[in-house]
Amino acid sequence: MLCKTKGFGMQDFDVGARLKQMRQAANLSQRQLAEASDVPHGQISMIETNRSSPSVSSLRKILGGLGVTMSEFFEPDAPVTQALFFKPHELRDLTTRLYSTLEGPRGRITLQQVGDARAHNLQILYERYEPGADTGEQMLEHASHEGGVVVAGEIEVTAGDHCAVLKAGDSYLFDSTLPHRFRNIGDREALVVSACTPPYL
Repeated sequence: MLCKTKGFGMQDFDVGARLKQMRQAANLSQRQLAEASDVPHGQISMIETNRSSPSVSSLRKILGGLGVTMSEFFEPDAPVTQALFFKPHELRDLTTRLYSTLEGPRGRITLQQVGDARAHNLQILYERYEPGADTGEQMLEHASHEGGVVVAGEIEVTAGDHCAVLKAGDSYLFDSTLPHRFRNIGDREALVVSACTPPYL
């Protein structure tokens, strides 16, 4: 199935079953969740039955209709931490489990969060974009401000009517209410360190 996958050596994670569980816990029908998320009704059904893997932007939109974050969706039992410093393996995985182990790495986006974003009202992400990776044709749009620095590779960033290909050392900063999208149009992995306040993912 498309959405059953193993992330960072953890047990199989069924994206469709998890979404269905959370929707039912919120006492919402598929149609009601679709309306709350402003996505097509059929999209909820396709994801819940593992016939479709959602893009980052689509999943975030749907989770917005449930009032939960991607961290809560993928790591519901993550302990609250007061830690000030974090090793790479201690970052919170927000996306790896979206992808099937049967698929190649091309097109994957890995977003890892530093600590508890809600507690600090600040989300810091370590982002990896494989060649071909794309947050999705459905643009991201939320009430925040965000910025980042490209550490390696290059990434195409679209924000409203503005579009630029940023290379290592380049950076961006914009109002997140502007519809935006991130794509790796290069032939090697792109790495970005970003921050967003208030947290969105």
